[in-house]
Amino acid sequence: MNNCQLPIVNCQRSMLNDSAFTRWTVLVIVATAMMMGYFLNDIMSPLETMLETPVEEGGLGWTSTDYGFFSGSSGLINVFLLMLFFSGLILDKMGVRFTGVLACSLMLIGVGIKYYAVTAPLAGQTFNFNALFWDVHLPMSAAIASLGFAIFGVGYEMCGITVSKAMVRWFTGHELALAMGIQLAMARLGTAAALSVSAPVARHFSLSAPLLLGIICLLIGLISFFVFCVLDIRLDKDEQRLQSSTVNAQSSTVNDDDQFHLRDIGLILKSPGFWLITLFVVLFYSAVSPFLKFATRLMIDKYAVAPDIAGFFSSIVPFGTILMTPLFGSVYDKYGRGVTLIIIGTGLLTLVHFCFSLPIHASAFAIFLMILLSIGFSLTPAALWPIVPKIMPMKCLGTAYSLIFFIQNFGRAIIPMFVGKANETDPTYTTGMQIFACTGLAAVLVAVAMLYLDKKQGYGLEKPNIKSIEH
Repeated sequence: MNNCQLPIVNCQRSMLNDSAFTRWTVLVIVATAMMMGYFLNDIMSPLETMLETPVEEGGLGWTSTDYGFFSGSSGLINVFLLMLFFSGLILDKMGVRFTGVLACSLMLIGVGIKYYAVTAPLAGQTFNFNALFWDVHLPMSAAIASLGFAIFGVGYEMCGITVSKAMVRWFTGHELALAMGIQLAMARLGTAAALSVSAPVARHFSLSAPLLLGIICLLIGLISFFVFCVLDIRLDKDEQRLQSSTVNAQSSTVNDDDQFHLRDIGLILKSPGFWLITLFVVLFYSAVSPFLKFATRLMIDKYAVAPDIAGFFSSIVPFGTILMTPLFGSVYDKYGRGVTLIIIGTGLLTLVHFCFSLPIHASAFAIFLMILLSIGFSLTPAALWPIVPKIMPMKCLGTAYSLIFFIQNFGRAIIPMFVGKANETDPTYTTGMQIFACTGLAAVLVAVAMLYLDKKQGYGLEKPNIKSIEH
């Protein structure tokens, strides 16, 4: 039996997730928690100009380099303290309920620290750190905000893998790609909301007001996850009842196979498909997520967009994905061609970044490119995340996702720092956009290799999800 069939067997034991109303209710609940996390992840992206305003004028006096360090700090604990890897182990050992509540709590703590950094009287204080080849000099407000963002990043990534495993647990055997597409669409709604409302709220109230709004949103997300826990406990009871009706010997064998053991990490590390997906994720998201953090400033400086609406230009990407990601997910469920969709979407991404590096300054051109980017950013994730359960068994799916996200964070931590430096030395943004374009091109090449490996290994990544479930 191929690994891709294992999650299907596990998830069809329960009758509760056969109820369309129940499983879609679960989707809305857990996606709400994820949406709030995405909202907070980008809440300060449109505020770069205000953060770099001198303190005496109401800003924090950061430089582009300071902001670049802050933008990349969300992955510091995950990467350098291996916390994202341990998050996967926690998820597979403790389950989605415990891990989800822990993730939401960590995000709350991180945002609270960022709020303190923005509101505390830290003007004139600096933070200096020297270790080996790493020499960091930051305003104290940027250092504390980076610490908060790093703690938030632990909970943010933990929440991401938890929601992904919850979707596989509840939707395998049903509309998995569509469910993941809708979950991603709701997450992008959080990003779009952050990019759209953050700057106006900050300008009309205070620099800290968007963070205060985010804290309220995270509390809503935490409460919604508690509701999910109630439904997930019912799913466990259904599975236990169905298992108790089987022959004892057969039941014990299945239970042992379903349990995660540390040795199962070897199943992940030996999989060539896992490594190609991981490399692709690093490259693709390094060319998207960091770009959105610089997009508002790009619109203001290069395309002469007014600061109050520049965030709206940036929000075209996540708003576009709200409708298109579920649509492309449904296409993958019914017709397949998952890797082909990935290649097309990543090709669009590369083209857009290359065009952003051209000496064209028309705002209409920027809008057109952001629309193209939204299509690419819908195509690729809609097909990308549902293919992971086709390669990895359910029992170590959380660890697999965490390893992918762990390695991804190297790119998310490093690329913003390089781009921040590039934008400071090249204010035309040509160098920064070329960095993103080269990263996207490398992702296209990896996706082509993924297509070749699928034909060789028979993962079924190009096959429709619903048909593979029926077999």
